[in-house]
Amino acid sequence: PGPRMESLPEAVLIRILASIPAVDLVLACRLVCCQWKSLVDGTALWILKCQQEGLTGAESQENTENWQNFYFLSKKKKNLIRNPCGEDDLQHWGEVENGGDGWKIEELPGDFGKEFPSEEVHKYFVTSYEWCRKAQVIDLRAEGYWEELMDTTQPKIVARDWYAGRSDAGCLYELCVKLLSENEDVVAEYKSETVAIPQDNDASWTEISHTFSNYGPGVRFVRFEHGGQDTLFWKGWYGVRVTSSSVTVEP
Repeated sequence: PGPRMESLPEAVLIRILASIPAVDLVLACRLVCCQWKSLVDGTALWILKCQQEGLTGAESQENTENWQNFYFLSKKKKNLIRNPCGEDDLQHWGEVENGGDGWKIEELPGDFGKEFPSEEVHKYFVTSYEWCRKAQVIDLRAEGYWEELMDTTQPKIVARDWYAGRSDAGCLYELCVKLLSENEDVVAEYKSETVAIPQDNDASWTEISHTFSNYGPGVRFVRFEHGGQDTLFWKGWYGVRVTSSSVTVEP
């Protein structure tokens, strides 16, 4: 008979375990024996898995305290906003306020507009001559971010949005993002100033972002709301344009 697993040098055992899917490591391998539990709960195994899958960078190596959480957060990272660019009309956007002639979806660059910095974005939402607002509420548990992770690790929650005006019309823009508890009480909130874009602007796209950190335990939902209007009160869709909205949970 060959050598038993427990007789293998720890470095060799870590390399063997690193080839196993992460979920199986946590749910099965750590239950095998005390040694395996120690390795799965330790740092070296997860640093190796991160290196093997290209998840490490200069920033993460300096700041990471829990490499297991870093691994899972990196693998799960995605935009939690659905239909961020209007490809599915207003689907997934709730609490819609349709002031004036309401929201409209247009193709980039649009009249008196500019192309978006990313070629992957093809459409945008545009507002009218009275306030138009729309929102999404993200259920973090449904997206796979478990309660202990949110309460203990409190990973960064980053909200981003892009807005622009037409070059022939002035407009207003606002963004409000709230972190909500189980009962939808506000744990933390970011509200932008009301951005005023003057008439005869250059129609360039501007990114706005906010990072939530050290927000305390209890966060279960993220509510993302944005909107605006034109300042000339022209019938039609001369208000602010928005697209490529995102909410990400990051290591």
